[in-house]
Amino acid sequence: MRFLKAREWNVSKAHKMIVDSLNWRIENEIDSVLERPIVPVDLYRSIRDSQLVGLSGYTKEGLPVFAIGVGHSTYDKASVHYYVQSHIQINEYRDRIILPRLSQQFGRPVTSCIKVLDMTGLKLSALSQIKMLTSISTVDDLNYPEKTETYYVVNVPYIFSACWKVVKPLLQERTKKKVKVLSGCGRDELLKIMDYSSLPHFCGREGSGSSKHSSPDVDNCFSLDHPFHKELYSHIKEQASHRELIKMGSLHVSIPEPDLNDAKIVEVIQAEFQKIGEQDESTNGHQG
Repeated sequence: MRFLKAREWNVSKAHKMIVDSLNWRIENEIDSVLERPIVPVDLYRSIRDSQLVGLSGYTKEGLPVFAIGVGHSTYDKASVHYYVQSHIQINEYRDRIILPRLSQQFGRPVTSCIKVLDMTGLKLSALSQIKMLTSISTVDDLNYPEKTETYYVVNVPYIFSACWKVVKPLLQERTKKKVKVLSGCGRDELLKIMDYSSLPHFCGREGSGSSKHSSPDVDNCFSLDHPFHKELYSHIKEQASHRELIKMGSLHVSIPEPDLNDAKIVEVIQAEFQKIGEQDESTNGHQG
């Protein structure tokens, strides 16, 4: 059903998409990704500090709430392979452990999540990470379709608003409906669908600002010391202990090619970033 939705109910396209995805899983040994801990733990900690993502809680309907610190993620502490591996591990843990657990708890299928994207700190320099972000979003689009019910975008700076204006018309109607850009930290809107305890730390208080340093680490769902990441890392280490041989090093996952429309969106974002950069330079030049 998810693959059909992703291909606008075109059966042959959905069939091709699911077969490609199954082949990708086999070729890249995705079924064993939760038996491949990123070691040593200091390397994993530095990945968690530079790829800001975590589970902050659940909506009132029982959907997991994933928080993502888009603006402050630097992706500069490890190779692209480690970041992709870590991202896939979180996806697989969500699909194999968290969603089945919630489905059992609620007595009905819980098959998707919501994501809250914090844009605090988004700068022109983020352009250098666009290749990394494209890799991760392509893996999601082609292999984990329709897993996100809604994207809530909060703490939006000018640079995001400018890009959103040019990207929005390029998106499929289905995708457009999923993205909700909220004002400020989005707290009041988010409290309509979740309790205070499930709010990501960067939405907790009006003006709490930065997604990086606004709370102690145990409340910061990006931190390796947060219960979600502790549970995830322990699970992977425990699964690995059942294997005779632990492969060291990162998992080299092949990144599928983005479809033409997604590639076009990336080009448009790059052009918009460049335009804003040039405007800033000329403004600064005039002031000088």
